[in-house]
Amino acid sequence: MQTQETTIVVDGNPMPCFLARPDGNEPRAAVIVLQEIFGVNAEVRRIAELVAGAGYVALAINYYHRTHPALNEPYTQEGLQAGFAAAGQVSRATLRADVSAAIAYLNGLPYVNGKIVTMGFCFGGSVAFVTATLPGLCGAIPFYGGSIANGFPNGEPPGIADAAAVRVPLLLFFGAKDDYITPEHVKAIDDALKAAGKTYEIVTYPHVGHAFFRESSAALNQSEVADAWKRVQAFLAEHTA
Repeated sequence: MQTQETTIVVDGNPMPCFLARPDGNEPRAAVIVLQEIFGVNAEVRRIAELVAGAGYVALAINYYHRTHPALNEPYTQEGLQAGFAAAGQVSRATLRADVSAAIAYLNGLPYVNGKIVTMGFCFGGSVAFVTATLPGLCGAIPFYGGSIANGFPNGEPPGIADAAAVRVPLLLFFGAKDDYITPEHVKAIDDALKAAGKTYEIVTYPHVGHAFFRESSAALNQSEVADAWKRVQAFLAEHTA
């Protein structure tokens, strides 16, 4: 596996990124990894490396780059508050600009075959949802995106307001014990996507809460993490073939 720090210029501003990929230059599909609300931290890099280990090019982008380019908060209440403050500075427009730039960057790499999927966690799950409206993607995988059925931190409407504009298949994960995302929220997402006639699957695990895929939680949620990762790999194989 090869890893590197890289930068993509978006609207004249440098966006830090972390790239992980299998060895060799054989063209492969790519996954844009969308960070939790806490920043591009060790957990985000772990997931990028997990994706690369499964045979894909992984690019973790820092969509806080305009205002909080070095944000790396701990998983504490204070860290959560700092993350929400940073998330409040981004918008659908900036997020779509960032993901569009990442798509263009990946398509310029000789070892990417043009098949690109997004996968986001926590606030990044919401980012994956609202950027599923962009051309150039094959699919999107939102994990427990709290702003899909709730408003965005900057005051914009919930992600489901854009359901009709979603262009790609979705695989969405939730925990039934999530303190932030209620069963009613998940039903609202289901109803919106169904009404819009989209291709999607919602997977809800009854015994886990928010951030169940995070490494610090995974030891308690081994069966759910294993099942989710199996589903992710099947989705990637199907939609990047």
